Amino acid sequence: MQQEAQPPIRVLVIDDSNTIRRSAELYLSQAGCEVILAEDGFDALVKIADHEPHIVFVDIMMPRLDGYQTCELIKRHPKFASTPVIMLSSKDGLFDRARGRLAGSDLYITKPFTRDGLIKAVYDHVRVRV
Repeated sequence: MQQEAQPPIRVLVIDDSNTIRRSAELYLSQAGCEVILAEDGFDALVKIADHEPHIVFVDIMMPRLDGYQTCELIKRHPKFASTPVIMLSSKDGLFDRARGRLAGSDLYITKPFTRDGLIKAVYDHVRVRV
């Protein structure tokens, strides 16, 4: 008897840099993930509701709605409170990491990130769905 194939893990990548979005999309789609891209926090909030991602990667430094605010809004919503949110930042200070935790992030990855680092974060934080 054949096992049913699991649907791909849906990953939302939020970053105002086209280069970062495309790099993450390439790495994650090669690993079999379905990747949704957003340019900022406002764009992301609509896409979260529409696509219900299993995990979210969010840049901290973005115009209009930064990564901390976006993370807080995601975590405050009852439907998405348990969705893992991974902060992406070129800032690697203790204060930045602590602020990410206070906003509700599950992990903090410093840019430039690696393919293996992104994929490991997905598999460490997304439980296998039955």
